Amino acid sequence: MRVPLYRPGEPLDFSLADAGAIPVVHVKVASLLKELAPGDVQLLPVEIDGQPDPFCLVNVTRVVRCIDDASSEEVEYWMPEDGRPEKTGKYRAVAGMRIDPSKVGDAKVFRPWGWNIALIVSEEIKEALERIRATGTKFKEV
Repeated sequence: MRVPLYRPGEPLDFSLADAGAIPVVHVKVASLLKELAPGDVQLLPVEIDGQPDPFCLVNVTRVVRCIDDASSEEVEYWMPEDGRPEKTGKYRAVAGMRIDPSKVGDAKVFRPWGWNIALIVSEEIKEALERIRATGTKFKEV
């Protein structure tokens, strides 16, 4: 697979493609994920225009129903009166998301059910990424 260059400049070890939906990672990040969270991700080698280093797309395969509605700043659900029956009962918006750690189990990299725009990693993965000084990462405690 080949991915066009989105923004010229110094390549990052972690970035997002397709409006933030698909993580693109340098092979050093991919190796770390393969070692620490093999059951949570699928790694797909990809060539990036103008980049000699190997990169991978990361397909996050774990989805965990873990959003803590009561502790989150704000959650909003699609309602029948919104006229979108296929979305009724699903999250419409989540702000200040908090999760219930007791529902996460052994997942180390996952997306929360109903709000798959968020990509959540365990403290172990976060620390490992910081240890290798992966560029492009941003963390917010949830």
